[in-house]
Amino acid sequence: MNFSGIDLHSNNSVVTVIDEADRVVAERRLPNDLTKILAFLTPWKAELAGVVVESTFNWYWLVDGLQAAGFLVHLANTTAIKKYDGLKHSDDETDARYLAHLLRLGILPTGTILPPEERTVRDLARKRMQLVRSRTSHILAVENITARHCGSRLSSGQVLRLTPEAINQMALPADVGLAIQANVAVIATLCAQIELLEKRLQEKVKTRADYALLTTVPGIGQILASVILLETGPIERFASAGNFASYARCVDSQHLSNGKKKGEGNTKNGNKYLSWAFVEAANFAMRFCAEAKRFYERKKAKTNPIVARKALAHKLARACFHILKERKPFDVTRCFA
Repeated sequence: MNFSGIDLHSNNSVVTVIDEADRVVAERRLPNDLTKILAFLTPWKAELAGVVVESTFNWYWLVDGLQAAGFLVHLANTTAIKKYDGLKHSDDETDARYLAHLLRLGILPTGTILPPEERTVRDLARKRMQLVRSRTSHILAVENITARHCGSRLSSGQVLRLTPEAINQMALPADVGLAIQANVAVIATLCAQIELLEKRLQEKVKTRADYALLTTVPGIGQILASVILLETGPIERFASAGNFASYARCVDSQHLSNGKKKGEGNTKNGNKYLSWAFVEAANFAMRFCAEAKRFYERKKAKTNPIVARKALAHKLARACFHILKERKPFDVTRCFA
């Protein structure tokens, strides 16, 4: 039995095949050309227990191509892999061999490989978030410009309603007015594209039963339900509500020894998009759900608003896990008992 590891880079990859004694039986640096990589691995296909690919920014094409060719592919969770710090020498070849070595030992930390059709919809939701952040930066730019030159700040709603005529009537210097018009033009374009993406997302997710169940949670509307559903993927990949809450970055990180805290781990390990979604849901739930507000106020009295808000987000994350697992709508009594 053989094992393969691929150290993936932006323009090339080191492909290694090792045997059960960790001896290298084949190894080569290849350009990021699927045809060449498949040609290199095909002679070993019948004996390969699996191929490990790093979870880098550009893994889609390689993993999909290998799976389509019939290889068993594992996506290595690079944040959970820590090589021995005392190594004197490390390079791409040793990295590829190490991935294969972990697979041979059966201790390779892996990530979930979603089907391509699921990933494309999820990435569309992430693109929407990117455009919303960009729109917010332009809105803040207009607010700051008007505050500097007029002594008062426009609200975000007023910025969204600005027209070239309204800008001309503000009696600003010509260069300042031109700067605001540039921001407003970009905001209008972004609004149109965001609306287009939101329409497509609704077409993709509104027919799913899980989507309707998530919208029963206080604070979770159409957008947040779409993000949570798409970022979660199959709920079966989480063994418990605690695992899901940890993945959503709703659980603190700490290292304990003899009952004492000795430090923290990787606090950013998990899904940043789910983390954002549940914090946003907590903000809305405090406003529209009396039970959620009471829970938040109790926590805030003992800690501070930030920790209390995160605790409420943790509650909602655990509730969403049970909703998706049991296929039942939100139960406020069960959540805030």
